[in-house]
Amino acid sequence: MLSINDISIRIAGRLLIDQSTVQIVPGARVGFVGRNGVGKSTLFHAIRGDLPTETGSITIPPRWTVGSLAQEAPDGPESLIDVVLKADLERTALLHEAETATDPNRIADIQTRLVDIDAHSAPARAAAILSGLGFSAEDQARACQEFSGGWRMRVALAATLFAAPDLLLLDEPTNYLDLEGTLWLEDHLASYPRTVIVISHDRDLLDTSVDQILHLDRGKLTLYKGTYSSFEEQRATREMLDAKHAKKQMDERKRLQAFVDRFKAKASKAKQAQSRVKMLERMKPVTALVTQDVREITFPEPEKLLSPPIIAVDGVSVGYDPDKPVLNKVTLRIDNDDRIALLGANGNGKSTLVKLLAGKLAPFSGKVVRAASLSVGYFAQHQTDELDLDGSAYDHLRRLMPNETETKVRARVGAIGFSGKAGDTKVSSLSGGEKARLLLGLATFYGPNMIILDEPTNHLDIDSRAALAEAINDFPGAIIMVSHDRYLIEACADQLWVVADRAVTPYDGDLDDYRRSVLTARGMRTSGRETTSREKPARPKGEKRVPLKQQIAHAESEIERITGIIAKIDAALALPDLFKRDPKQAAQLTKARASASEALQRAEDSWLEASSSYDEAAS
Repeated sequence: MLSINDISIRIAGRLLIDQSTVQIVPGARVGFVGRNGVGKSTLFHAIRGDLPTETGSITIPPRWTVGSLAQEAPDGPESLIDVVLKADLERTALLHEAETATDPNRIADIQTRLVDIDAHSAPARAAAILSGLGFSAEDQARACQEFSGGWRMRVALAATLFAAPDLLLLDEPTNYLDLEGTLWLEDHLASYPRTVIVISHDRDLLDTSVDQILHLDRGKLTLYKGTYSSFEEQRATREMLDAKHAKKQMDERKRLQAFVDRFKAKASKAKQAQSRVKMLERMKPVTALVTQDVREITFPEPEKLLSPPIIAVDGVSVGYDPDKPVLNKVTLRIDNDDRIALLGANGNGKSTLVKLLAGKLAPFSGKVVRAASLSVGYFAQHQTDELDLDGSAYDHLRRLMPNETETKVRARVGAIGFSGKAGDTKVSSLSGGEKARLLLGLATFYGPNMIILDEPTNHLDIDSRAALAEAINDFPGAIIMVSHDRYLIEACADQLWVVADRAVTPYDGDLDDYRRSVLTARGMRTSGRETTSREKPARPKGEKRVPLKQQIAHAESEIERITGIIAKIDAALALPDLFKRDPKQAAQLTKARASASEALQRAEDSWLEASSSYDEAAS
């Protein structure tokens, strides 16, 4: 059990957690929620032992392993599958020792433990996790250093999940994923066999994958049973009761104080008045509900609605290399009031499509017709790098309003969520959510006819995401969105377009249908997907056999290693009178040999499959 006992944590003089206690039982799947900046990540640091508590203690069972997502993405020449396999430190150490061990007893112990931890199926488990997170069999054989930072963070997540620690701590894991990867992760966490605590602002993940909600609010930790939807209902009821209780107590205090004030000077009532004073002193004040209203998000309306279609695309091919277009023969139209969500795994061309629609990428062929005076607002998380870190929200708006009065500029700064002193805070001091709000305000400043939102919910808390959904639904123009937040898509989109196989096609089903198809595909798929040179390195045709050659080499290495292990087990089993002298050890060795034989068969099957594919690619 994870025991958090009366802890207080203070950072830079600010009390984040105040004398809080909570117990999390083994096997619990906990969603950790609270407004941005309240101290959720800080508690993770304390649980890992990286940060001391001011008071109280955090106790973890001594044999538990604790795992969390690495802060830095893995890099280097190792293949993705090898990076993930090395995350299981015990398996790696045992396999290394198995190659040199000579003592029969130690050999038996090693092989028994390898069987217990299902070590021989590890490559298949690691491959399944990588596949679920969007890596094809070909990708998994490639060097980690070939991938961008975002993709390597997925590898880090895969390694963390593969290690399967007794206590898994995940801090906003979906920030690195597309919708397809998020759907797979939801399914994976829902069946995680040990204890997991996940910080997330994704409602669907919190409704699908967890069975308890840990809420951090005003320095206090409260554990609720059930999903996020259940938590919202329980919390609303609790706060209503607290508010009623606080009002009732306030009325009672007023009544007692009135009695004291009226009769404290009368000798005949002095004892009663003194009794009321003591009652007031003993009455522990109830904390009334503190309203924490979320700043709304608004998009300026366009000056006028344009005649439809506002964009018509006919037979367009587009990408970054004319010889290898990312999208081919795309035909579509967008009208004034469209709400379109783009689906499809990262690397299939969603970003390429929105750049085409935004006018940031010219087509190789085909025709794009835009309505006269069409204005497009384009938001993407990478634009954070374009903000002036030394400037404030006011400075950024002043540049766009050089001739306006101070009052008008301040009013506009407040309208995008930076009232008062917040408007003068440097960008470098803003949280991720505040930067996202500033970017949204800048992207939509001129009242565009169409707004493109590329992963707008990263770093926004749950309430801010709800505010964003309201802003999208209130906006009279067109919205194109790319998001891994299923709640946002379901709340706002009335059309789903799938970007895959170099094409853009309408999707007739709903997100539940799409979720089922994604989980089915990621559980079975063996082939890769289209990529772009900017989103992920593409392989020239002449190199298609390279990953197959690597798979063959890996299989051959496994065959050699397992054959050596079997030879050692056979030598131990051949010792005179082993079965009479130590039947328990003999049984362990027999079990280990059977497991090793199964692993050898799988390695040989893998070698045959890869060799066959290699021969086909060569012909």
